[in-house]
Amino acid sequence: MHSVIFRRVFPLLLLLLIGLASVRPDDTPIGSKWWPSPWGPDDQRGAANRMTPQKVLAANKLIRTGKVYSLGRVYEYGMPLPGKRHFSLTIPGSPTMKPEGKNMLVSHDEMFSGEIGQIGTQLDGLGHVGVRLPDDDYFYNGFKLREFGDAYGLKKLGIENVGVFFTRGVLIDVARHRGVERLEPGQVIAAKDLQEALKASGTRITEGDAIFIRTGHGTLWMKDNKTYGDGEPGIGLEAAKWLTDQKIVLIGADTWAIEVVPSENPERPFEVHQWTLTRNGVYHLENLDLEALAADKVHEFAFIFAPMRLKGASGSPGNPIAVR
Repeated sequence: MHSVIFRRVFPLLLLLLIGLASVRPDDTPIGSKWWPSPWGPDDQRGAANRMTPQKVLAANKLIRTGKVYSLGRVYEYGMPLPGKRHFSLTIPGSPTMKPEGKNMLVSHDEMFSGEIGQIGTQLDGLGHVGVRLPDDDYFYNGFKLREFGDAYGLKKLGIENVGVFFTRGVLIDVARHRGVERLEPGQVIAAKDLQEALKASGTRITEGDAIFIRTGHGTLWMKDNKTYGDGEPGIGLEAAKWLTDQKIVLIGADTWAIEVVPSENPERPFEVHQWTLTRNGVYHLENLDLEALAADKVHEFAFIFAPMRLKGASGSPGNPIAVR
């Protein structure tokens, strides 16, 4: 009986294995082979390499009034948390340290528990998203997960490799251009929408820029967390391709995924992440507060952000700033 089943099943298994083995990089969900990186086969910084000293100096010249805008959200209990991610901050004792010395010193410490790089305002690093091929999971620059994955921190593409962001920032206020308070979840932002909003503000994108897209969805933060987290407006794959063609460094938004949710194609969730991060090394900065920038109609500014140097982390929290 077993031999009969084997004779019938084995040819099918063999055909399946041959088919899997024949899958080439250009058959992958994100197109043709995307490695090696333009910055070399060992590169782990991706588009951050575009922030040259000349780009930094040019961004610095955009500071004319000295006004600083905080773009980060407050990390707090009750903030929107996607999936099963969690946030917990506790003060062990109050005060943690009892009176000490003749000067009666008291102090507080805190204990944190959570997915530190993937909650609240967060930078998605290049180790965050990849694509599964028959032989392994591939990430930016063709790095294979079996070569760098580790439960105690990624051995490659950790957030500590990114460095500091100091570059020209560009705000694209799609909500204002469309004449609405906020776009609805599921609304796709196309390349044409970005181009028209840029033209209306008299702004253009240059190589090495950080791009920030205001949808108005961020106005729901801590006011209607359910609607905020159930879906979002955002760019589709066509807009993502146009943005990466501009040779930018980073895409930020007042949403939790940058891209439209639900996805344009339900069978290809978060495909923009694979295109920007995995294929092009362009970072995501999510859950931003862009309201003050938009209120002042600031479309061009110096953008500054220093991710935490968490060795092996896939992302980083923080408080990015814009200076005009």
